[in-house]
Amino acid sequence: MKPFEAPIRRAFLTAAALASAGLAGCASVVDSATSGMAANLSAAILNQDDPETVRDGAPAYLLMLDSFVAGSPEDIDMLGAAAELYAAYGVLFVDEAERASRLTSRAQDYAARGLCASNEDACGIAGKNYPDFLEALGELEEDDVPALYTYALSWFAAIRARSGDMASLSQLPWAEAALARVAELDPAFREAEVLHYQAVLATLRPPALGGRFEEGRGMYERAIELTRGRELSIKVDYARYYARTLYERELHDRLLTEVLDAEPHEPGLTLFNVLAQRQARELLATADDHF
Repeated sequence: MKPFEAPIRRAFLTAAALASAGLAGCASVVDSATSGMAANLSAAILNQDDPETVRDGAPAYLLMLDSFVAGSPEDIDMLGAAAELYAAYGVLFVDEAERASRLTSRAQDYAARGLCASNEDACGIAGKNYPDFLEALGELEEDDVPALYTYALSWFAAIRARSGDMASLSQLPWAEAALARVAELDPAFREAEVLHYQAVLATLRPPALGGRFEEGRGMYERAIELTRGRELSIKVDYARYYARTLYERELHDRLLTEVLDAEPHEPGLTLFNVLAQRQARELLATADDHF
């Protein structure tokens, strides 16, 4: 699992819910009896314990969102749902680098359009140099937080999809600044997800290269607390990026054992908990070689 993969999983939750709302609204025009179909479809995806089924079936959902955006090209919620679902699918279920790049580029496009629709001062923000980008972020307001979060998330997804491209990696400070602005404008907005991202960012690099490990540890612990330990991918990243880098074997094994001992079937989290347990098994299997 590469950087940002686990946090991006959580985007799938919100994107599916937003898409469901849009589909339910459209369905009710045709037949009110089908208005529950979208919510049921979303729940079926998120509660599926076979990720391969989701991987094979989700593209139809993406096409559905494309059609919604085409019909309402300035709908901020629908642009956000499309951006987050494309970002999540491109990171989680696509192994081919070129295809993952295409999908996450579409996510970036939808997210940029959504941010522009939210605040016209943000139109064209992606083309700005870093100081001007920070200045533009400073013009955004609390109402822009959902669109800004999606914008940051889609950027992380694109960087993850092009992890071998140094030009893409060099854009990480822009995406990190956008996420920091989200937390500044509305600390309560998707707090656990934002903390999870920030924890990964703080522990990606070793301390000698600027890693902020004490800060990162606090973020991991707080994210686990906020999710009551039910979001297993947080513990997996805690073990991978914090415990492995600092060679804390006891913490590493404890976190991953807790993940494997946990019940993965949680409403709205089952799919991603199953994926997290797969990663935990792989990390434990290679622990002797690492430590």
